[in-house]
Amino acid sequence: MQDKIIRDSIIKLINKEVVPAIGCTEPMAVALATARAVEALGCRPTKISALLSANILKNAMGVGIPGTGMIGLPIAIALGAIIGKSEYQLEVLRDLTPETLEAGKKYIAEKRIDISLKEGITEKLYVEIICTDNQGRTSKAIIAGSHTNFIYVSSPEGILLDKQQAAGEEHVDDDIKLNLSIVYEFATTAPIEEIRFILKTKEYNMNAARKAILGNYGHNLGKTIDRPLAQGIFGKSIFSHIIARTASACDARMGGALIPVMSNSGSGNQGICATNPVAVYAKENENTEEELIRALTLSHLTAIYIKQSLGKLSALCGCVVASIGSSCGITYLMGGDYLRVCQSVKNMIANLTGMICDGAKPSCALKISSGVSTAILSALLSMEGKCVSSAEGIIDDDVDRSIHNLTSIGADAMRATDEMVLNIMTHKC
Repeated sequence: MQDKIIRDSIIKLINKEVVPAIGCTEPMAVALATARAVEALGCRPTKISALLSANILKNAMGVGIPGTGMIGLPIAIALGAIIGKSEYQLEVLRDLTPETLEAGKKYIAEKRIDISLKEGITEKLYVEIICTDNQGRTSKAIIAGSHTNFIYVSSPEGILLDKQQAAGEEHVDDDIKLNLSIVYEFATTAPIEEIRFILKTKEYNMNAARKAILGNYGHNLGKTIDRPLAQGIFGKSIFSHIIARTASACDARMGGALIPVMSNSGSGNQGICATNPVAVYAKENENTEEELIRALTLSHLTAIYIKQSLGKLSALCGCVVASIGSSCGITYLMGGDYLRVCQSVKNMIANLTGMICDGAKPSCALKISSGVSTAILSALLSMEGKCVSSAEGIIDDDVDRSIHNLTSIGADAMRATDEMVLNIMTHKC
C-alpha cells in the first residue's frame, strides 16, 4: 500500500478534477466568468464583451445549453449575467426558471452581447469577460488554464484578483505527477473508505442516463440502441447495455437537459465515459461494491493521468482518454492484473489515436460509443493475452511511453488540425 501522504495527494487531485457540472463545461466556464464579472460590477450590465480562445469557441458553438432549448454562447452569457452565481462553479446556471430564460432571450435580442476570438494568446482554455454598465463603468473576469480557475477579476473600484503574470509563465502546479503504476497501485490497494466517494460518479452519471430515457435529446443514440431493430443486431447483451447507458447520458448532456453529471478533467462527457461503462459492466457481471469502487477509481484516475500531459483542451477527442480509463476499469472487473491493464491501454492507443475533437455537440454520443466499444474490445483482447506490440505503430514496450506518444500527437502534432477544424466550423455556408 502507498504512503498516506501519497494517497492524500491523489485523493486531493481526484476531488479537484472530478466535480459536478450542468451542461457542457466550455459554455459553463464562459457563463461562470460572466457571473463573476457581473458580481464585480454590482449590477446587470448593459453590454458584455466575451474574448475567447479558439478551443473555447470550438467547444461551445454547437452544444445545447441546459434547460433552454437553445445552443451556443449567447444564451449561456445572457443567463450567466441574469441568474449566474460564481459560487455554483460549473453548476452556475442551476437557478434557471422559465421567466429568467425569457429574460435571457430578450437580452440577446437587444444585442447586448459581443463574442470574438482573443488574439495573441497561447492558452487553449481562456475566457475573458468585460461588463459595462449604463454609466460606462466596467468590470472584468478572466478564467484560464482550467474551467474554474480565475486569474483576474476587477471591479469599477479596482483590481480584486490578479494572477495573470503567473498564468503567463510556464504552468507549475502542486498536483502529484502520476504514472500508470502509481494509478493502479492506488486504485487497487487504497483503504476502501478513503475512495468510497468515487461512487458519486455512478450516482450522478447513471442518473443522467435514466433521465435521458424520459425525453428526446440530441440524436437519441442511447434510446436507438435499446429499440427492437438495434436489439436484433446487438442483442440484449452487456455490450449493448454499456453503449446505451453511456450514449444516453451524453445525449441528455449535449442535448441541453438540465441534469448534473460528474465531470473528469473539465469534461462532463469524459466523466460519463469514465463512469457508465464501468458501472454497467460491474452490475451485469455481479462484481462486488468494493470491486466497483476500485474499478471506477482506476478509470477516473487513468483519465486524469493522461490529461496531465495532454491538457484540458486539445485537438484529440476527450472520449479517447476517458475510454482508455474505462477499458482499464473493465479489465480490472474481468479479473485482470496490472499487466492486463497495461495491455488494454496499448490496445486502445493503437486503435483510437487521431480521433479529432470538432467541438461539443449532440453527435459526441457517436464518438463516445466508438470509444466505449473499443474499450470493451481492448479489455477482452488483453484478457486473452493479446496486445499490440512495439513493432506496430506508435506503441512502445513501456506503457507510459505509449501514453506519452498519444498525448504528444494530441497536444503538439495536431495543432494544425485544431486550426483547420475551427476554420471549417466558422466558415460554413
